[in-house]
Amino acid sequence: MGAALRFTGGACPDRPERVTMKNGRFFVGLVGVGAVVAYLMWTGINASMVYYLTPVELMARVDGDPSFHQVGVKVSGRVVEGSWERRAGAGAVHTFTVVDLEESQVLFAVEYEGILPDTFNDTAEVVVEGTYGADGVFRAHTVLTKCGSRYEALEEELAA
Repeated sequence: MGAALRFTGGACPDRPERVTMKNGRFFVGLVGVGAVVAYLMWTGINASMVYYLTPVELMARVDGDPSFHQVGVKVSGRVVEGSWERRAGAGAVHTFTVVDLEESQVLFAVEYEGILPDTFNDTAEVVVEGTYGADGVFRAHTVLTKCGSRYEALEEELAA
């Protein structure tokens, strides 16, 4: 048969350099992939975390900058009791008035075409997303209702 190969304990000079180079390339690749993932997470989080204005803040911005009418915004407030109407005709066009939660003098009309959430009612807290027109009507393309009633009792219990 053939002669057995025996390791003499001598170091192979090529091998440590190759392993180090492979590890270095792997590390650089790993850092690159990590940077791309971190960038995608950051941009995704920033896009989904949209701040909403109160009616007071909306009116202040519109008064300060008339071009703000063309900017899409989210506004939070409460539906004024008795203000919700559905217009007859093609499509479901809803109109209602939203008032600031803290300053009841600041309110604006909202027009929305579409299906409202099941929890929408005459006194619901809402977040409307759309544009505030120069005619004083907020044209919403999204209406969300806040469901605070489940949590208000818990907050009161915790405060006591």
